[in-house]
Parts: sequence; structure tokens; C-alpha cells
Amino acid sequence: MDETESPSEDAEQRDRGLGPVDLELHESDLDGDTLREECGVFGIFGHPEAAAITALGLHALQHRGQEAAGIVSFDGKRFHSERRLGLVGDTFSRREVIERLPGTTAVGHVRYSTTGETILRNVQPLFAELNAGGFAVGHNGNLTNGLTLRRELVRNGAMMQSTTDTEVILHLVAQSKRNRFIDRFIEALRAIEGAYSLVSLTNKKLIGARDPLGIRPLVMGELDGRPILASETCALDIIGAKYVRDVEPGEIIVFDENGAQSHKPFPPKPPRPCIFEYIYFSRPDSIVGGRSVYEVRKAFGAQLARESHVDVDVVVPVPDSGVPAAVGYSQHSGVPFELGIIRNHYVGRTFIQPTQSVRELGVRMKHSANRAAIEGKRIILIDDSLVRGTTSKKIVRMMRDAGAREVHFRLASPPIVHPDYYGIDLPDRGGLLAATHNLEEMREIIGADSLAFLSIDGMYRAMGEPGRDPANPKFSDHCFTGVYPTHLTDQTQVEPQPRQLSLLAEAS
Repeated sequence: MDETESPSEDAEQRDRGLGPVDLELHESDLDGDTLREECGVFGIFGHPEAAAITALGLHALQHRGQEAAGIVSFDGKRFHSERRLGLVGDTFSRREVIERLPGTTAVGHVRYSTTGETILRNVQPLFAELNAGGFAVGHNGNLTNGLTLRRELVRNGAMMQSTTDTEVILHLVAQSKRNRFIDRFIEALRAIEGAYSLVSLTNKKLIGARDPLGIRPLVMGELDGRPILASETCALDIIGAKYVRDVEPGEIIVFDENGAQSHKPFPPKPPRPCIFEYIYFSRPDSIVGGRSVYEVRKAFGAQLARESHVDVDVVVPVPDSGVPAAVGYSQHSGVPFELGIIRNHYVGRTFIQPTQSVRELGVRMKHSANRAAIEGKRIILIDDSLVRGTTSKKIVRMMRDAGAREVHFRLASPPIVHPDYYGIDLPDRGGLLAATHNLEEMREIIGADSLAFLSIDGMYRAMGEPGRDPANPKFSDHCFTGVYPTHLTDQTQVEPQPRQLSLLAEAS
């Protein structure tokens, strides 16, 4: 498995030297106060341009992880790997890189780390040579017993090469005594808990798997008669592929030269897909669980207008994630929609780093106020969610400095009061503003004239449900309710951690 030259880790660290400027927000202002995307996976079987198509699919899934990207291909004789820190386009838009990934089958992954450091050995797909041949795996989600299993594996002699929970799956498959590979794979999945959508590659098969509750999404597609697996339908759209169906919760789908075989080794359970796929993670043009993400977010905004409207002149979205909800709010309330905040889409970590004095002039601004749209007006800001509140505070101040007469703030989701253990990088409870302050305190902190969140029942109604059924919630909504759909084994373990696991423990 090749690990070719990559950018230095130091070059990947975000600059944090920017000072506040009243009418603009910088990239560093958003650090620690936004929901971090999870990961995205893609796989294709039996296509002569497998690696190039996988790279395009990963481009469409870039919103799910911007720290690193990787592709593993198989040419019928050997596996080939390219893994890099940085964006998909930084590496996989180059012809020479794609040419180093020959073969008709490939799997790919874009990453935002929720366990493990941002270093090259953690970049997926991970690969290992097993006694039955090569095995590559890419994982979207988070194992809630990954650290516990890791300790057991190390005690039994396993030599871990990364600090990511995904490697546990490789070792569980390798240690299984079953004869058939699919039985070894199933045995490994029976041992893990938490959220996962997997794409896996062997020398004969492309395999997709989804956790028994369907917390993380995974869809099947078809291009030129060849099967595809992807985290979202937008990855199918970019390559002109046909959507076939969602991989069902608890299903393992295997593609080989004989076609597709579906395995359902787990007892059926009521599905609990993650509600944050609709609130934030999925791209607006994706279809998740049969629902248009864009239309759901508009419905969140419309419900928000029903629940907490105030008399204002314009509706202003916090770009980009707040835009669909703001459209829905505007359409329901009849208040005009205005782009009162302009986002600079051409700022990123690859932008040339000037001197500190130039940075302070706002060269790398991320958001700026559109004074013409808001000066002298009463505005209502719409955002998807609130985490620490520091960004919201800066945006409210930016609006006032640009001449807004009143600034009201609305969130198109309920207050986040509990941490996540399924792949969302959220602070512990003490770092969540809504977990430590009441509504009036939060309003004072961010400096708004009024503040309101979408209610939990309202969120469910916007999803087409009559409300939240406490006995049978249709979604994983634990960040709002504290009701976790799986065991949280790692969170209840008190066993001292071996020294060599300290990095993983700190990142978990």
C-alpha cells in the first residue's frame, strides 16, 4: 500500500491570528462554533474508469469532510492507494494521480476526523493484507465501543497502525475464524456498536453496509450498468448515475461478478436515521430517506415562522446552511428575503498566507455584511443551529455595525443540549451554550433583540410527522433530547487507558 508524499502537517493547521473586524467574519472566527461534517464514502464496481468516477463522487461529497481524501483501486492483480491531507481537488484532479489508480473497482473517502488525529496514517480508506487477500474499508460514522474493542485487540496482540476507530473493523475481520469472507465481515459487524456506513473492497467484491438503525445514510446507484455506493444522491448526480435505492438499515450489500447479494444478519429494528442529515450535513440537492433535503429545510423555516415570528422588514440567512430555512421562513411569513450577509467562497486553507499585518486588514474574510440590504431595517437572521454561540454573537454585532435597526435571531433546529457520539464533532455538554444557559441568557450573550429555536415537535412536523413520539421517535435526535439510540460503551468504561492509546482517548 503506497503512501506517497503529502503536505506537511504544519501546513494543514488553520491560522488563528486574525483579529475582529466589525463588518466581516474570518475563517478563524468560525473555529469551534460550527457543526463539523462527518465523512463521505463512495464505491464503484466493474467500471473501466473507476478511479476517475470515484474522484468525481468524492468532489460531490466534499461538504462531508475537508481534512483528507483517499481512493483505493484494484486492477485484478493488486491494490493501489492514494491518500492525501487536504481537499479532493488538491490531489485527485490531476491526471497523473488517477493514472496511478488503475482498475475497474474503487472505493473512496473524504474525512473530517471525529476520532483520531489529522495525520496521513488515519486517512481512509484503510487497507490491510489478510490471509484471504487485500481488504480496504471507508467508514462514515463513529463506533461507540471502538475504544473498548481496541483495548481488547491490543491486549490480544494486534498492532494498530492508526488512531481511528475504523481500524478496529479491519482487525475484527482479520481475526475471524469463519471460512467465507462475508461471514467474517458479518461477524465483525456483530461486535461493533454505534453508527456506520461502510464501503469495502476485496479482490473480488465491493461491499456496502449500514448500521442496524440506519443512523448514517448510504445509497445505491447505477452507471452504465455498474453498481455504485455513496453517502448521498448528490454523488450520483455529478456522474450522471441513476439512483436505485437506499441501502436498508442493517443491510449488507455485496457486488461481484455474479451480481448483487443482500444480507440482513441483524434482527429488524425501527429505523432511527440522524436528524442532523436534514438540518445540516447533507447537501441541499440530495434525497435522504426519500425526502428532499432542500424541501425539508424550507419546511423547518416555515415551521419556525409559525412558531416564533416577529414584525421585521427582511429575512436574512446566515450563509450557506441557513439559506433554505430562510427561504421557507420568508415564503410562509411574507417577509422579503435578502442576502444581508455575503460569503466569500474563495477563501480556504490553500490561500496564500500573507504577513500578520495584512491578515488583520481582512484579506481572508469569510463573511461580510451587505449594508445596502440591511441598513436602517429590522432584520431576522436565520441559521441552522447554535453550538457555542460565538459565531452568532459576531454576526449579530456585524449586522448592527452595518446599520440594522433591530436584529432578531432564529434557529431552524431545537437547542443542542447533549453531545453526540455517532460522528458529529460537538463539544462536551459544558461547551454547548444551550446546555448551560436559558433562553434569555443566550439572547443577551449573542446580543439579539429576540431569540427563538424550532421546537422539537415542530421539527418532527416539518418532517411530515404529527410530532415526536417519546415511545418511538422516528429519528436519532439525541443532541436535543438526550435519548441515545445505541449503547455508549466507551462512555461508561472506567478502565485506565494504556499509554499508547492516549491520542485516541483525547480525540474521542
